[in-house]
Amino acid sequence: MDLAKLALHVPTILFPRDGIDLTRWTVIACDQYTAEPEYWAAVDQLVGDAPSTLRLTFPEVFLGKGDEAPRIAAINAAMDRYLADGTLRELPPGFVLLDRQTIHVPSRKGLMVALDLEHYDYRPGAQTLIRATEGTILDRLPPRIRVREQAPIELPHIMVLIDDPERTVIEPLFEHELPVLYDFELMKHGGRLRGWHVDEPAVIEQIGKALERLAGPQRFQERYGSEHVMLYAMGDGNHSFATAKVIWEQLKAAAPDPAAIMDHPARYALVELVNVHDPGLEFEAIHRVLFQVDAADLLASAQHYFAAAGTPCRVDWLADATTAAVARDAAPAGSHAIPFIAGGRHGLLTVLRPHLTLAVATLQEFLDDYLADGTRGHIDYIHGADAVERLSAPTDAVGFLLPAISKHDLFRTVVHDGALARKTFSMGEADEKRFYLECRRISA
Repeated sequence: MDLAKLALHVPTILFPRDGIDLTRWTVIACDQYTAEPEYWAAVDQLVGDAPSTLRLTFPEVFLGKGDEAPRIAAINAAMDRYLADGTLRELPPGFVLLDRQTIHVPSRKGLMVALDLEHYDYRPGAQTLIRATEGTILDRLPPRIRVREQAPIELPHIMVLIDDPERTVIEPLFEHELPVLYDFELMKHGGRLRGWHVDEPAVIEQIGKALERLAGPQRFQERYGSEHVMLYAMGDGNHSFATAKVIWEQLKAAAPDPAAIMDHPARYALVELVNVHDPGLEFEAIHRVLFQVDAADLLASAQHYFAAAGTPCRVDWLADATTAAVARDAAPAGSHAIPFIAGGRHGLLTVLRPHLTLAVATLQEFLDDYLADGTRGHIDYIHGADAVERLSAPTDAVGFLLPAISKHDLFRTVVHDGALARKTFSMGEADEKRFYLECRRISA
């Protein structure tokens, strides 16, 4: 079975040695709770001096605090130390089958694999086997590049989707008797995680054949009306995967032997594959909160912006969240009605005759323009309406509540329309995001 043509690589997983407390080892993705430093303070206290992926990652809540260089140096030193002292051990080459239980869903199945970055391009219009599902924010890459470029290992929160309605790739693996790797409770209400090692050649070949069928050109043409096969769609961790791509391209450009570099481990990135049809996978909206802004100026600017674009909008102040939701549902057909909270007050921004398909794209286009000169506060991308309500209570904060898209429309939309607006959807709530656990060497 030629896995290479499927952009698939069998990784050598680095896993914590026996005796390490996996609950303290395993922490949530670094791009979560970016407006809640108290979450990360609690995690730090819980971890204490125990070996932990908290020491191997850079929580983005700390970006821009002026201590980036020493933090990255400490991360790289911890990676070297965990490799040298046996904290991390190599498993035989293979995949990892996993099952995640959260407070929201009883099961979400995944498969840890390595994907070939030669088959990925995050630029708009790409027709590669692996594609971005939403716009890549290029100025978000440099901090990630600085973390990864000297790192000897990677540990991913990347989740990549496959469109497998017949459930032929991941789900049948649970019928095999596989060696158990882990079964434990995640910290901070993250749920329970179980994992099994997949290293039998026959089972790996079964996975490859199932993916090969999904990537069949005739099937793809019949299903999507396109001859450019997209087997993998980025779910979570788009910018981390793009960072891996940038580093790989830099290594190739600097290599004295172009042929030899193709065997470098940084050519691949470790990810979790998830079937978009998994019942435990739900798409949630990603909301927007603007901080250090004047609400009256922001809303007046929105009216001017959309009027100039030929898509006039109106602003209505309403009694509470329930009234705003009712007004949103009663908005004129074809409009984009977006509830907002400004200094604790509720309202509805309604854009008439929008020229973009999704409400998130309509709003983001305006917000990008409003924030472009860097003098009007800053934005964060927030999971959960309750968090938006809390963060939008101060008088200098405005939060916008956005709808979720259907997961069943994702592949077709990306195939035909290209990448969506950035931060269009979230795979689950914040506490359902992938936790760091498995690692892989990326240095030669």
